[in-house]
Amino acid sequence: MSAPSSAPSAPAENAAAENDFLSPDAGQKPLGPTPSQSRFQVDLVAEAAAAADDKSPSSDASAAVPEAAETDPGAGGEEAKGRFRVVNFADPSGSASPASPEAPPAEGLQNGDTVMSETSLHSSTGGQHHYHYDTHTNTYYLRTFGHNTIDAVPNIDFYRQTAAPLGEKLIRPTLSELHDELDKEPFEDGFANGDELTPAEEGATKDAADSKGVVKFGWIKGVLVRCMLNIWGVMLFIRMSWIVGQAGIALSCLIVAMATVVTTITGLSTSAIATNGFVRGGGAYYLISRSLGPEFGGSIGLIFAFANAVAVAMYVVGFAETVVELLKGVDAVMTDEVNDIRIIGTITVILLLGISVAGMEWEAKAQIFLLIVLITAIINYFIGTFIPVKSKQASGFFGYDGSIMWENMGPDFRGETFFSVFSIFFPAATGILAGANISGDLADPQLAIPRGTLLAILITGIVYLGVAVSTGSCIVRDASGSLNDTVSAQFTNCTEASCNFGYDFSSCRSAEKGCSYGLQNDFQVMSMVSGFGPIITAGIFSATLSSALASLVSAPKVFQALCKDNIYPGLGMFAKGYGKNNEPLRGYILTFGIALAFILIGELNTIAPIISNFFLASYALINFSVFHASLANSPGWRPSFKYYNMWVSLAGAVLCCVVMFVINWGAALLTNVIVMGLYIYVSYKKPDVNWGSSTQALTYHQALTHTLHLSGVEDHIKNFRPQCLVMTGYPNSRPALLDLVHSFTKNVGLMICGHVRTGYRRPNFKDLATDQSRYQRWLLKNETKAFYTPVFAEDLRQGSQYLLQAAGLGRLKPNTLVLGFKNDWRDGDMMNVETYINKKSPTVPLNVSDQRLLEASQQFQQKQGKGTVDVWWLFDDGGLTLLIPYLLTNKKRWKDCKIRVFIGGKINRIDHDRRAMATLLSKFRIDFSDITVLGDINTKPKKEHVTAFEEMIEPYRLKEDDMEQEAAERLKNSEPWRITDNEIELYRAKTNRQIRLNELLKEHSSTANLIVISLPLARKGAVSSALYMSWLEALSRDLPPILLVRGNHQSVLTFYS
Repeated sequence: MSAPSSAPSAPAENAAAENDFLSPDAGQKPLGPTPSQSRFQVDLVAEAAAAADDKSPSSDASAAVPEAAETDPGAGGEEAKGRFRVVNFADPSGSASPASPEAPPAEGLQNGDTVMSETSLHSSTGGQHHYHYDTHTNTYYLRTFGHNTIDAVPNIDFYRQTAAPLGEKLIRPTLSELHDELDKEPFEDGFANGDELTPAEEGATKDAADSKGVVKFGWIKGVLVRCMLNIWGVMLFIRMSWIVGQAGIALSCLIVAMATVVTTITGLSTSAIATNGFVRGGGAYYLISRSLGPEFGGSIGLIFAFANAVAVAMYVVGFAETVVELLKGVDAVMTDEVNDIRIIGTITVILLLGISVAGMEWEAKAQIFLLIVLITAIINYFIGTFIPVKSKQASGFFGYDGSIMWENMGPDFRGETFFSVFSIFFPAATGILAGANISGDLADPQLAIPRGTLLAILITGIVYLGVAVSTGSCIVRDASGSLNDTVSAQFTNCTEASCNFGYDFSSCRSAEKGCSYGLQNDFQVMSMVSGFGPIITAGIFSATLSSALASLVSAPKVFQALCKDNIYPGLGMFAKGYGKNNEPLRGYILTFGIALAFILIGELNTIAPIISNFFLASYALINFSVFHASLANSPGWRPSFKYYNMWVSLAGAVLCCVVMFVINWGAALLTNVIVMGLYIYVSYKKPDVNWGSSTQALTYHQALTHTLHLSGVEDHIKNFRPQCLVMTGYPNSRPALLDLVHSFTKNVGLMICGHVRTGYRRPNFKDLATDQSRYQRWLLKNETKAFYTPVFAEDLRQGSQYLLQAAGLGRLKPNTLVLGFKNDWRDGDMMNVETYINKKSPTVPLNVSDQRLLEASQQFQQKQGKGTVDVWWLFDDGGLTLLIPYLLTNKKRWKDCKIRVFIGGKINRIDHDRRAMATLLSKFRIDFSDITVLGDINTKPKKEHVTAFEEMIEPYRLKEDDMEQEAAERLKNSEPWRITDNEIELYRAKTNRQIRLNELLKEHSSTANLIVISLPLARKGAVSSALYMSWLEALSRDLPPILLVRGNHQSVLTFYS
């Protein structure tokens, strides 16, 4: 490393304009470098060789650091001379470099996580440290474009999600920082060198990124070997020949082909997902959860891990049964058959646990050994088919013969059907995710998973087909095993293929016990055919143990990834990993416990179909993930593996579901119930994760499509919904207003919480976006279905106009403005009242609602109980005054409240008006409990109430009669809210009506849960703000919560169908 540069760095200064809307606020800067400046502090670094070789007097770099040649004589030639390098601000304590062999790898960076280059966190200047966070090391802002700049060139470190061991991940300069600093050149002179890393730097970065001692597998050892071992199960040796005997060669090949089609489609889908970005540990869970979201991923991950744990028990019991059969053959049974299986199974699973806990390298070596044994057994069988042995003919083996092949071509089902035989074979084809399940231990999952999985499916499929054809071509279905069953001279009606070889096995078929040998009767026929029988037994051992070992490794890995994501909070203790490979030791112990329990229980025949269905459910969701991601058409869905098709993946998902029901319809139903139950649980818990799933992408796609479609359809009265712009400010500052509006818009209409931010400090877009995100999360957390939209404006009126013009999208735009009542209108600046009133100008073609908050802010969050919602429908505004109470009483909190309707009328027509209103309400299909016609609405109010009103408006009167006309006009222009004497006389009747209405409201509705009344209107420019606010104050004084509503006089109710 070169010595610290002595060249001074120029501190960056804020060059943005004071009122620049994009820039942060200008303020007094602290002494010393600010964090922003520290991020771009640049030191000049010279290399030794460059200093030695370059004789140019203009080489400022070599002149600036003469110590470099002495300190690091070997560094020359690797970098160009005079390279400007951003200084790293590493740990000031000077702790050991994590790139050194002694430093342990940072916890949490294994299990397949993308590990950031540790060298990017160490100062290129050796011992120099700065006490500021580092973000831009290994990024060189040089004269690539002919001038010095802090604008970063493309770098992979900017796109990483994982944090580096010693601090934050690298982040590029923000636009605000570029605006502030771009026009400040940090150097007087420099050299036009490239920004790319030299080969030496790239090598150092790569070496540091690869943590010492961590075992990573390639595609052969990590995927191909595991998949082949898992697919080549015990089924290959002890059931394949029986399947050929039942279904015949043709249908057996069809069964293998059908299973291979399902697994191939799933393999293609797995490859597509695995190549759509970095794959970390977790296998099927990781692939599904990152594609479809935590709901599907969390549900399938739990049952997939459980299925693998129980599969360990299944394979171990299969091994133990084979061992017990051998012991019985030599009369070496320990206790009885069942307990012997338990004893051998327990010992076996303990040994397998020891191999797994020893580390992935030991487990991989064991898998390689088992694969060699398995391949040897398969080759041994095929060699044996070409060596006819006279003694084996009585057991049904005659070597390859056309007549035997033709006889075995068709099916001969005995107590079975095609689908029952298929259900027995299909579990043998599973295991294709064995490699993907250890994705965190693969060196390059994107390459290894597609290549290893698909090649394993191809090889194993060919072997299964080869075994099916070969067994059907050289072994007859029935044989007695007796050398005496030869063709008799006097009986010449023998027509079977064995007759050509001088054997007649018809006698054993007609016997009560039946034949003991042949494809239909002897599960060990492949051992009999093989060149050396014990090797087949070793192959059976290899198949069972390798599958058990793969499942024992897969289950903890998947479970650990699931627990790390905290989908199920109670399982967090299993997320911890140990050692260099981050081994899930706690998961191993749990898997061992589950496997041991099922080994001791022994009822594996019952559980086996459910386990197969769990695997199939995982395959179905992987296929569906690819279809879903393709359907969503997200720009982020761009797998490098191109050989997939969304419709083929959908067909694969459907096939997996069909196979589930074919294998066992009861188990399939149980699997679906469990998956849906876990899905509902995870959906209810709402884990705080965001993985950019295709569910989000498809939701956006559908929302956009439907919004555009909706814009092309004209509005209809029947579909009218109140879409409210609620001027709440910060949503948590007016909870009662928020709760009341949410009560009638929830699941019915749009609700936007508008916030007009005013003041001298102009926030930048980033601040507004941060606020928008924060309060939108607050709304979601409080289960309020609304949007929060802040704007910055000079005053409330201008901000409201901005919101009314710009809020919403297409048809999803506000049609109802909701304001809180300005309770302090008499205490503050009356110019604010002027703005408040003008904001509700009748020229705005919207419905306007004003709510006065008189009680505690929590009053609308609780159930209202039995009560009334009183609707004072004084003026026909199109029906909004009636529609809102109807929507309100449909909600759970308000369902016990009855609607009472009050209307104005004449004393001599009260009955007629009541009947007319009842008829109208019944046509609108709105339930009501009572209709009251107010015949005395125009009666003069009480004198004391009129006096109180006059006292209220006294401070706001202009009193132009007591001053010169010119002075009065000047005062009116400066204070337009003042009430003139002429105005008082002109609107005396309207004033008295508001006072009288308040008296009637107290008389009829003092016990109502909510009052909804028509909002009085005033002519624009004719009624002063103070007088209008006085009307509202007089109308709503000393009453329960009151909602003043005025529609825009366009119908929102209709009685036509």
